[in-house]
Amino acid sequence: MPQIPMTAEQIAQDLTERIRAGEHGEPGSQLPTYAALATLYSVGESTITKVIGLLRERQVVVGVPGRGTFIAPPK
Repeated sequence: MPQIPMTAEQIAQDLTERIRAGEHGEPGSQLPTYAALATLYSVGESTITKVIGLLRERQVVVGVPGRGTFIAPPK
């Protein structure tokens, strides 16, 4: 049976849980590239772009132009 791809919202929730569990390091740690996350979740990079947008809105991650996406400090 083929696997149904996760939605951007489902991936955002999963990635948030992984970040909070420390799977991607401490606040300030860089997240994997969009390509690596797309491979991890078996989706296209456009979906990961949406996911990162959701996480930025929720202040889970911060983007640094030219450097990447990093785990935000705790609120």
